[in-house]
Amino acid sequence: MSGGVDSAVAAARAVDAGHDVVGVHLALSRAGGTLRTGSRGCCTIEDAMDARRVADLLGIPFYVWDFSERFRDDVIDDFISEYRAGRTPNPCMRCNEKIKFAALLERALELGFDAVCTGHYAVVHDGPRGWELHRASDAAKDQSYVLGVLTQEQLAHTMFPLGTTPSKEIVRAEAEARGLRVARKPDSHDICFIPDGDTRGWLADKVGTAPGPILDSDGVEVGRHDGAHAYTVGQRRGLALGTPAPDGRPRFVLEVRPVTNTVVVGPKEALAISEIAGARLSWAGPAPEDAAFACDVQIRAHADPVPAHAEWGPDGLRVTPAEPFSGVAPGQTAVLYDGTRVIGQFTIDRTASAVPA
Repeated sequence: MSGGVDSAVAAARAVDAGHDVVGVHLALSRAGGTLRTGSRGCCTIEDAMDARRVADLLGIPFYVWDFSERFRDDVIDDFISEYRAGRTPNPCMRCNEKIKFAALLERALELGFDAVCTGHYAVVHDGPRGWELHRASDAAKDQSYVLGVLTQEQLAHTMFPLGTTPSKEIVRAEAEARGLRVARKPDSHDICFIPDGDTRGWLADKVGTAPGPILDSDGVEVGRHDGAHAYTVGQRRGLALGTPAPDGRPRFVLEVRPVTNTVVVGPKEALAISEIAGARLSWAGPAPEDAAFACDVQIRAHADPVPAHAEWGPDGLRVTPAEPFSGVAPGQTAVLYDGTRVIGQFTIDRTASAVPA
């Protein structure tokens, strides 16, 4: 129970369904007194109190489990090391993979519980070849992308009561009807451990600053930066280039080179990517029966899926989209779909440009 409206209604529906429900709030911050800033974050002391009030109203036991040390090791430290390596990580994926459906589920099963029930918008059901993960009914709220890291074993012990709800407004209206004070609480967004939303400043504090060159694709210096870690592939804003492009068009980050502390920029068309690949993969349910298969691929949480051809083997997964991707950064997660069903996911560590060298 995060303290938001979604997990509150999910818990209420689990109670209505006759389950023996226990509310658990995850303490993930090392600063236990952290207060909520606007609609940012989901793990503050205020959120814990909101979750407790909901549990009291539902008449269920409530506990706070301290996973802050594991969250630091598996999510925050991973986030920092990925940026140091010039990659763009997704901390929500790592949190779902390492905390909510690993550490939390492991402890729950050890204590004799059957499943972890959350307020995520996705659907789990037992298909002909085993447990499957599907998109939510509400496409605008669908969270199957960030849940693509779940395995079939984890899906077998997971419940998403909101997955078939047609809209978030229905969930809020239900919360109001139940007398839950969180009914109109703003959604959390951005990165929960960076509550003010200043990712660049947070990274500068953790990684430090080191001035370096911004180069164009010909190797000519066109500007300076205070730290390559603050940039990501596809970025346009905040470049502060001292030398305009010859054609006057905007330039985008094409590459981040952490070893030399260099950022490379160029025209938008140079962001086109014809192939992505990676070795850190998992299947959200049964693995594909064939090594080569057609699928749809989504490379961001709110991106449109792109038809593609995928092949997997000992070296990982390679995906070729029907139309080039734009602005793919190493470290991003690619989630594969078959219609509404999530096939699996992998972390992108190699790309091939669609633009001839």
